[in-house]
Amino acid sequence: MTIKRLRKERGLTQEALAEKAGVHRVYIAQIEAQSKVPSLATLEKLAKVLKVKVGRLLE
Repeated sequence: MTIKRLRKERGLTQEALAEKAGVHRVYIAQIEAQSKVPSLATLEKLAKVLKVKVGRLLE
């Protein structure tokens, strides 16, 4: 999944991404495992931390 790839490219752990985005680490793991679909608000937070546009996270 794009979020996992971008997170790893930026040298972030799930915990670090979660902390910077203001969400729980387990939620990041669930998003990456595709067992949860993030809200638009969460996608915006993740995109900001990962320094990409929201649309890039949906690829």
